[in-house]
Amino acid sequence: MTIQDATRTAPKPWILPLADPANTLGDSGGKAANLGVLIRAGLPVPPGFCVTTAAYERIAASSEVHDLLAGMARVEQAGDPRLAELASHLRGLIVASPLPPDLEQAIMQAYDALGPEVPVAVRSSATAEDLPTASFAGQQDTYLGIRGRVALLDAVRRCWASLWNERAVSYRAANRIDPQGVRLGVVVQRMVDAQVAGVLFTANPLTGNRREAVLDASLGLGEAVVSGEVNPDHFVVDRRTGAVLERRLGDKRVAIRQLEGGGTRREEREGADSSACMTDDLIRALVQLGSTVEGVFGAPQDIEFALDGEGTLWLTQARPITTLYPLPSGPIPEDRHVYFSLNVFQGMLQPFTPMGVQGMRLTLASLMAAAGFPFADPVAGPPFLVEAGMRVFGDLTPVLRHPFGRRMLLRVMPHMEARSVPIVEHLLAEDPELKPVPASRATTFRRLAGVMARTRLPFRILGALWNPGKAVARATARLRRPPQPSSGRDPLERVQAILFGIAEGFLVVAPVAIAGAIAWGVAEALLSDLATAEELDTARRALPNNPTTEMDLALWQLAQHAQEDAASVEALDSLEPAELEARFRAGRLPGPLQEGLTRFLEAYGQRGLAEIDLGAPRWADEPAYLFGVIRGYGRMRDPELAPDRVFRRAETEADAMVETLTQRAARGNPLRGRLVRFLLGRMRAMFGLREGHKFILVTGLAQARTHLAQVGRELAGQGALEAAEDIFFLDLREVRLAREGRPVRDLVRQRRADYATELQRRQVPRILLSDGTVPVAGPTPSQDQDGLSGAPASAGTVTGRAHVVLDPRNAGLEAGQILVAPSTDPAWTPLFLSAAGLVMEMGGAMSHGAVVAREYGIPAVVGVPQATERIPDGALIEVDGTSGRVRLLGSEP
Repeated sequence: MTIQDATRTAPKPWILPLADPANTLGDSGGKAANLGVLIRAGLPVPPGFCVTTAAYERIAASSEVHDLLAGMARVEQAGDPRLAELASHLRGLIVASPLPPDLEQAIMQAYDALGPEVPVAVRSSATAEDLPTASFAGQQDTYLGIRGRVALLDAVRRCWASLWNERAVSYRAANRIDPQGVRLGVVVQRMVDAQVAGVLFTANPLTGNRREAVLDASLGLGEAVVSGEVNPDHFVVDRRTGAVLERRLGDKRVAIRQLEGGGTRREEREGADSSACMTDDLIRALVQLGSTVEGVFGAPQDIEFALDGEGTLWLTQARPITTLYPLPSGPIPEDRHVYFSLNVFQGMLQPFTPMGVQGMRLTLASLMAAAGFPFADPVAGPPFLVEAGMRVFGDLTPVLRHPFGRRMLLRVMPHMEARSVPIVEHLLAEDPELKPVPASRATTFRRLAGVMARTRLPFRILGALWNPGKAVARATARLRRPPQPSSGRDPLERVQAILFGIAEGFLVVAPVAIAGAIAWGVAEALLSDLATAEELDTARRALPNNPTTEMDLALWQLAQHAQEDAASVEALDSLEPAELEARFRAGRLPGPLQEGLTRFLEAYGQRGLAEIDLGAPRWADEPAYLFGVIRGYGRMRDPELAPDRVFRRAETEADAMVETLTQRAARGNPLRGRLVRFLLGRMRAMFGLREGHKFILVTGLAQARTHLAQVGRELAGQGALEAAEDIFFLDLREVRLAREGRPVRDLVRQRRADYATELQRRQVPRILLSDGTVPVAGPTPSQDQDGLSGAPASAGTVTGRAHVVLDPRNAGLEAGQILVAPSTDPAWTPLFLSAAGLVMEMGGAMSHGAVVAREYGIPAVVGVPQATERIPDGALIEVDGTSGRVRLLGSEP
C-alpha cells in the first residue's frame, strides 16, 4: 500500500504525504509545509507524511481537552501564575487520550507505506512555526528512532502535547501570537542513519553577511548539535568561492546514534576528536545545496542536514533565518557599500510607511536639485537613498572613498550620531574596499563652488551675520508661511510641488542657523582657555526663535489657562485622552480647553510622533497624546519649576554669562572681548533657528498629507482602497495606477502586514553593509557595576528617579524625574518641560534631544547603549551631562 492509498482511506484529511501540494502551513504546520516545498523542488528529503492539524483539532475537540484548552488560552493571555500548572495538566491529558480508531488506522496505514517497521523521526509542526518572522526553533518536541505501532502513536500524542509546554507558551506570548489560533501537525519521516549531521545557515546569523554560510556539524544524529550537547566542528564558508574562511574543530565528545531496534543511544568519548567530521569537498557540496534551498524559498535559510553512510546528503528541515535585518531590494552589489540609517539619525526607530519613504525621496531630490544636481525622475529620488526593512538608509560609500568627504563626515558625525563614529572608523581602518580613491582637489573645489554659487549660501550667511535682525525676521516669516502650490493643480501634482518647495524654505532658514553656528564655533575657540563647558552651555541656553521650544511653551500656556477653569480641570482629571479627543472633535470641551487646543493645533498641529514620515498621523489628526501631556503639566505644583519661569531665568543667566565671558576675554585683550561680545550676540540671535529646517520639512509633509488624504477618500469611495488611510501604504506611482483602475488592495494588505512586523523589530542597525553585515566597532562604551557611559550633551549634574519611556503617548512623566528613552523627536519635547534630566540610547551632541535639553538647561547624556534595558524604571540615578556619565545609585524603585 502507498501513502496515497492510506490518504484516500481516511474519512478526513488527517494524513497527507509530504510531497502533496495540499501540505500547507494551515493544514500541516510550518515544518511539514517547508519540507513539502523542498520535495517538490526535487531536493533530497527523506520520505514521510504529516498527521495534519485536522487530527489535532479532533483530539482538542473532546470535551475535557477543549475546556482545558480554553482555560489555558485565557490564562496565557492574562499572564496568570497558574499557567505552568495548567499546562502540565493539559499535556498529561493529551498524552493519555486514546486516539479514535479511524484516526489511528489512518496513521498506521501511512506508516506501513514507508516500509515494515522502519525507524522514523516524529516531529512537531505548528502553524506558528518556521515563519519568516518567528522560527519557533526547538519550542515543540521531536522523537527520533521511533519504531513500531505503540511507540509511533505515543510519539504523535506527545508532539501534540508539546504545543503547550512552557517554552512554547512563553515564546508565543513574547511574539504576540494568539494561542487559540495555533494548531499542530506532526511530521513522520523515515530516519536517516546519520554518520554526520548538523545545521547550515545560508547567511552568517551573527554578522548578517549574506555571502557567508555558517556550518556546525558533528558525528551521529543532528540532535546533539541542535540541543547544544556537543562542541561541533564550526566552519564559515565564502559562498561565492567555496573557500573555508574560518575552521574551528570541536571536541565532538558526544554523539547520538540510532539503535537498530528503535530509539537512540548517547555515546561519550574520553578524549577529543581532532579530525574534521566533513571534508572540504563535502562542505562545498552542502553549501551549494543550501544556496539552492535559499533560491527555492527566496530568503536565507536555517537548514538541518544529515550525511548517511553512503555519502548522501539529506535535508531534514529548512526554516527562514528570522534574525537577519533585511537588505535593500535588488542584487547585492559586487563592491562594498556602506549604508547609514537616516531613521537612527532622526531618532526614529519605527519603520516608515511606503508613502513616508516616497516623501523622503522627493524631499531629498528637491534639495539635490537646488544644489545643482537634478534628477530625471524626482519621484524615484536620489540613488544614494535606499530602503531596507521599511526604513531609510543613505549610501555613504562615495563620501567614505573621497579623501575630503571622509574627513568632513568624521568631523560632523560625532555631533549628530556619536555611536556610529567608532563603527565607521573601524570600517575605514579594516576594510580595504573603503580605502580613499584619489580625487582632484580642483574638481572638488569646482563642485563645491558651483553648489555655493547656485544656492548663494555664502552670501546668505554673510548677510545674516551683518544684519541678523533682518535675516531672522525673514526666516521666522517663512516658518509661519506654508508652501502654496497652485490651487488648480491635481492633488498629486500639488504633493510633488509642496515637497519640492521645501528646498526653497531650507535656503531661507538654514543660512541663518549656520551663521549662528559659525559665530558660536569661533567664539568657543576664542574662549577655549577661558570658559568651562558648563559656562559655555549656559551662554547658549534659552535661545529665541526656536520653533520647538516655542511650541513646548505654547502647550504649557494652554495647560495653565486650562488649570484656571474648573470645568477644564474636571474634564482632564476624569476623562481618558481618547474621550477628550472625541469631545474636542465634537466641540464639547470646556471653553478654555476647546479654544486653547484649537489655537495650538492651528500653529502646531502639523507635528506628531514620527513626524518625518509623511504617512504618520499628526497631532491635528490624533490630539489624544496632547491631553496626557496637559494633564501632566497640571500636576506641577512648584511655581519655581514652571517652564516659562525656568526659561526666563535661563535667558537672564545666559545674558549674564555672555557679559561675564566678554569681560573675561577683554582682560588684557580688548579686541578679543569685542569679538566675543559680537559673536555671542550673533549666536544668541540666530542659533535658535537650527530647528527651523525641521519645522519647514514637517509643515510641508503635513500639507502634502492633507492632499493625499483627499485622494485616499476618493479611492476608498470608489472601492479601490478599503480605507482612505491605505493610501499611505502606496507610493505616488502606485496611487496613480490605482486611480487608473489597477487593483492595489492586496498590495496594501501585504504592506500593512510587513509594517506591523517591522514595528516589532527590537534592533535597527546604525550602519548596514551591502552584503547584510551589521558591523560593530568592538566593545561598546564602558559599563561598570554602578554606571554607564555615553556622549555628554548638556552640562550639569542631576540626581533623580529614572522614568523609562518607550512610547511618549503613555509616558506619565512627573516633575523631577529623569527621562530615559531610546531616542526623541520634537513630539517628545513637551516631556522635557517636566524632566529633570535626559538619558538617550542614540544621538550626539547636536542631535535633536541634546539641543532641546541644552535649551531647557537639563543635564543630558546621549548615545548610552541599551539604556532603556540597563536602567530599571524608578531607579535612583545620577546624570552627569558634563562627563557623559550615568551612575546607578539604587535599582529599587
